[in-house]
Amino acid sequence: MIEAAQFVEAARERGFDWYAGVPCSYLTPFINYVLQDESLNYVSAANEGDAVALIAGVALGASGVHKARRGISMMQNSGLGNAVSPLTSLTWTFRLPQLLIVTWRGQPGVADEPQHALMGPVTPAMLDTMEIPWELFPTQADAIGPALDRATAHMDSTGRPYALVMQKGSVAAYKLSKKGLSGVRQRASNERAEVVSFPGERVSRHTALQRVVELTPKESTVVLASTGFCGRELYAIDDRENQVYLVGSMGCATPMALGLALSRPDLLVVALDGDGAALMRMGVFATLGAYGPSNLTHLLLDNGAHESTGAQATVSQGVEFARIASACGYALALDGDDLSVIDRLFEAKDIDGVRFARLSINTGTPTDLPRPSITPEDVRRRLQTHIGR
Repeated sequence: MIEAAQFVEAARERGFDWYAGVPCSYLTPFINYVLQDESLNYVSAANEGDAVALIAGVALGASGVHKARRGISMMQNSGLGNAVSPLTSLTWTFRLPQLLIVTWRGQPGVADEPQHALMGPVTPAMLDTMEIPWELFPTQADAIGPALDRATAHMDSTGRPYALVMQKGSVAAYKLSKKGLSGVRQRASNERAEVVSFPGERVSRHTALQRVVELTPKESTVVLASTGFCGRELYAIDDRENQVYLVGSMGCATPMALGLALSRPDLLVVALDGDGAALMRMGVFATLGAYGPSNLTHLLLDNGAHESTGAQATVSQGVEFARIASACGYALALDGDDLSVIDRLFEAKDIDGVRFARLSINTGTPTDLPRPSITPEDVRRRLQTHIGR
């Protein structure tokens, strides 16, 4: 058994200062220690996939003077199911490394609750199948440094995650004496942003994205586009080095943008979302409302359809996204059919917190829409070079 401080301080020496995750009783002393150290950064994620995507955003921002910055995602092994998509189509595809601490509930031979009866035995196989090297979390002080060195060596050489699987009783108890979470803005209910509406005539996604390009100079802005036609149309309009086109990882553009914006306050970060993607990970609205910094902008283009897969309808018609953003603590919440909603979103200055706008758009996509010819790895490498300057 080790003390939480022994691991965290050894990790800090190796550049790990960002943590995100969902608690597990095995992780309690570890999380309690990180929460109470103001020099470390901990984000309480709505689910494990969001945590992985957020730390991927931290890794994306690791360039230039920020190159040594690293992040850790923490989760119970049952949460691996929630994290499969970003682990296989985001971190693996773009080569965005992070350290995973996965607790081993239901470990064979260790009595546990019935919900862990299947996940426990298959946890090693799940990690192996996702091509994530793993080892047991160190339980002796002299084993911590070598384990972290193996992890960082793999991360640096491959650009991909490494996992430490934590068994019961690995870390000694550490009392939580602090209430609340660091970095969270506390807003009273009467401080919620008023939803401002912009009625008008709907435009196409293409027109909306053209306006976004006009308002996001590459010298000062990073744009992360959701998977599917959103990223493909942005690429077709203008393939710029400040743009990232997610492939797969549906719903992960927003938590990834949050990780980048939090770890790189020198950048203006824009998350381009879609209604289907937003519905898939609505828990991230609460995370963005709580932690979202002033350098983060969230634009949702809502056409009421999964257009990239045949235009099957979503349920967005009955969802008031701007009111949800306001209720979750966003500092600005706009809604409308008119293109001017985008102008208002980017004109907003001196606002303490993340800004949001939902723009209703028409369905329809340009014919012969190309797929990016640049690989995800090259997109990531090009962006890191750009922001490293």
